[in-house]
Order: sequence, then C-alpha cells, then structure tokens
Amino acid sequence: MGDEAALVVADYHAGIEAGLRYERGVELDSNAAVRRVRLLGLLDRVDPDRLVVLGDLGHQIGNPEGEEADELDDLLAAVLDRVPVTLVRGNHDGGVAERFGSDDGAGDAADDHRNRLTVSESGGVRLGRVGFVHGHTWPSREVVESDVVCMGHEHPAVRLEDTVGGGRKERAWLRGPLRPEPFAEQLHLAVEDLDWHDPELVIVPAFNDRSGGTWVNVDGQGFLAPFLPEALVDADTDAYLLDGTRLGPYRSV
Repeated sequence: MGDEAALVVADYHAGIEAGLRYERGVELDSNAAVRRVRLLGLLDRVDPDRLVVLGDLGHQIGNPEGEEADELDDLLAAVLDRVPVTLVRGNHDGGVAERFGSDDGAGDAADDHRNRLTVSESGGVRLGRVGFVHGHTWPSREVVESDVVCMGHEHPAVRLEDTVGGGRKERAWLRGPLRPEPFAEQLHLAVEDLDWHDPELVIVPAFNDRSGGTWVNVDGQGFLAPFLPEALVDADTDAYLLDGTRLGPYRSV
C-alpha cells in the first residue's frame, strides 16, 4: 500500500432488509440511506486514498437484484466518485463486480466507476504490508505472509453482563497474534518455508448493525472461518469495543 491510506470496513450487507423479509419474515424499513450517509461521513472524516471492503458488500448470496441492487448502485456511485474501492470477495458478493457499471450504454461516468472498483479473489489480497481476506475461505499465501491480516465475516460481538444479571450485546473488534502451523498445513508447506512475519490478526466488526454475529465470549458460539480458533493465540487475543475500550482476552470477557 506504500504511503496510501485506506479506510477499511467489513460486512456492509446492502439490502439486508429485503433478505430478512425473505429469510425470516421480518419486516423492517430500509436503512439504505442511513448506511450510505454513515459511510460517506467516515470518508469525509478520514479522507483516505482508498476504501477497502472486507467482503459482503451485498447481502444476497447470488446476483444482487431489487432493493439490494438499487442500494448497491446508489452506494457505489457515491463512493466511487470520491475514492477507488477494493472489494475483498466474500460469500455474499456474487455478481457485484459484474453488475456495477456493466451497462455498455451507461456512458463515460459508469466506465470510470467500473475502472475504480477492484474485486479480489476469495483468498484475499495484500496491499503493501497488510493482507485482507473476508474469512469464509482460507487466505492466500501472500495474505498470511503479511505483517497484519484484516478479516471480516465473523461479525464479532461480546455479551456484557451487569451485577444484577442483565446483559447486552456489543459489537467488538478482535486483535491478536496468529500461529503459522494451520496455514503451513493448508498450503502443504513446512512452517520454515513460510515468509512468516508474526502477523497480527484484526477481526473487524460488521458495519451493518442489523446483521447477526458471533458472540465470542459465550459458550457454544463458534467461529465461522475455517482457520479459527486454531490459528489464534487465545490468551493474547483481546476484544475491544467500537470506541476502542480494551476488554482483555476475548474468552474471559
């Protein structure tokens, strides 16, 4: 990435309300405009050179259509006017790259937008010293050989209890060191053959506050990524609230 600064978000899940209506019979008004304003506000505040989306920009597993497609069109048109976007392909991103700007009659503006949207393979991408992967598949070798690995997919959250037994769920970050052995085995390599930089894993909370999540400090809740928790050093992996408050090792929060 060099001197380029990036804003990184995960699990935007555009069109989630239509998905919840179809999947669970839950009726919610669309929050598309609020999500878009939040993201554009972050771009204004951070002023990055690039936006990196750690997968699941859309909600539908297949090609986006209907309300989701409309939300993606409006969102990407607004964002790509400001910065180029790298979308790290997630399990909900089928058809996003193919759809946006694919209309040959859309004109020069759509062509320019299409050129500013890059979609990685599912194994992720490395930009400078930072690797990015969604997390539904094993990361590529170039990603695990980074200094820092950022992923989404998990929607990490913690359950916090008060002294009288009440509880609430809070979205959270997870940060901790990775072990090389699971990745070497997956890549059919000896550990010493990896260009291992003792990377820190950063699991980014879901941008969409209407999506579910993995309660990382609740018994019976498991990770979704195929390399977790085996690749984590549990005792050194901390949970953080969205405001940066450190909660300590995630297992004991």
